[in-house]
Amino acid sequence: MSFDEFMAVGPGGLFRADVPVVIALPGSVQGLGRDGVAARLADLTVTLFTEPGDKNHPGRWETRDIRLREFFADERHLSSPDTWHRVVSNIRNSPADVNAVIGFDAEKFFGYGRSLYAANLWISHRGVFTKNHFDEFENFNIALEGRKRFIIAPPGSREYYPRSVLRGFGDKSQVFDLDNVDLTRYPRMAPKLAQRRDFVLEPGHMLYLPLGWWHQAESLDDMNINVNFWLKSKKILRRPHALGVALYTYAYRRVKGVYSYKPTEVNS
Repeated sequence: MSFDEFMAVGPGGLFRADVPVVIALPGSVQGLGRDGVAARLADLTVTLFTEPGDKNHPGRWETRDIRLREFFADERHLSSPDTWHRVVSNIRNSPADVNAVIGFDAEKFFGYGRSLYAANLWISHRGVFTKNHFDEFENFNIALEGRKRFIIAPPGSREYYPRSVLRGFGDKSQVFDLDNVDLTRYPRMAPKLAQRRDFVLEPGHMLYLPLGWWHQAESLDDMNINVNFWLKSKKILRRPHALGVALYTYAYRRVKGVYSYKPTEVNS
């Protein structure tokens, strides 16, 4: 979709259509690449995710907070083939940084008001893989540097063979990788796989990913920098499975002390 087409329908039009769209941002939009992010946000507190470099690893990631300058300074965070490292920081409460990083006024662009749940800065290296899952928010993902391959599939519950809700994995599928599905073991997935979308998000493009759609992502370049916006929407009331899983998972993570992407005050 062109930028003019997006502006004609607006975010609300995309929410109602409820289908993924890739939007080409204007050439005048110049966000910060690696050097700009590293310089502006060097003292930003970020959460470092570490996990084995294995698409079929069933466990949770390990997390710890570091400064962004520490992430860039340690070559292991950017090149280890056997261990995946990624960092995230919700910079929602620092709008000047959000706008500087992406190159435009996000609030004016999206008109999100109080619906904004998070504005996440993500940085990862080649090969880092996010397993098949869904989010309970409307999602706009902007690629600033590097390419990411996404596979997206329509909403559903039983068809995706969710993992244990009681253990806080209800938003994740037993099928970690939609490129590698054993249909003899997971036959209900066949109709959903027939509707999957497979594409590469490149710098200067923005992905609209509707609430409740299943998806996975893989970083393709040495350095991948993305900012994604999660927006709360009443659409979740029409997807009771997504709502129930989201509420339970939030409570589970609070009780168990598992990292959650809740908005926090960030000083950069």
